[in-house]
Amino acid sequence: MLYYVARFIMRMVLAVLRRWEVIGLQNAPQKDGFIIVSNHTSYWDPVAVGCAFNKPVHYMAKAELFKIPIFTSLIKGLKSFPVNRKKMDRSAIRYAIELLNDGQALGIFPEGTRSATGELQKAELGTAMLAFKSGVPVVPVGIHGAKGMLGKLKLVVGKPIPLPELKGAKPSRQDLEEYSKKIMNEISNLMKTVKTSQANNKEQVACK
Repeated sequence: MLYYVARFIMRMVLAVLRRWEVIGLQNAPQKDGFIIVSNHTSYWDPVAVGCAFNKPVHYMAKAELFKIPIFTSLIKGLKSFPVNRKKMDRSAIRYAIELLNDGQALGIFPEGTRSATGELQKAELGTAMLAFKSGVPVVPVGIHGAKGMLGKLKLVVGKPIPLPELKGAKPSRQDLEEYSKKIMNEISNLMKTVKTSQANNKEQVACK
């Protein structure tokens, strides 16, 4: 209940403060679980992604936050679960796969942290590994205009990125690296789509 109330409120906030727009939502699977991957430049990003999709979007949150009693119930109510970022957290990975197999949506920022410059950084391999382990669709999202408190915020949802066929029983490091690059390329293309669209809109306004 908490998640849906919070999402309803934040959708109104995004509409008023950020004049947000979501394009391509039809590309997201309706029944099956899927992983959402996007660029990350602002604290607005997880909020915007969570509000954009009809399914609740689950996120991994650093385990330290769950040690604060006042935050634990709140964070869990907002569909987040703990992950130890200092090591390979197998329990968090297992839980993420369970969510995906149960038809849920999982939000991940492949870069691992916010980009201060707005430029895409190299993806960590964890996202690709989770995609191979779960076998669910990976849906890319390009976010533009998230920095700051005001101004137009736009999200473009792309088509799922297909997993390549593996030569062996398990993905090699090369498989993970190649798929990670593909993920970032798709996100980059979506970001360019948003920027081009906004530039064209400005030109049309200027010509009137």
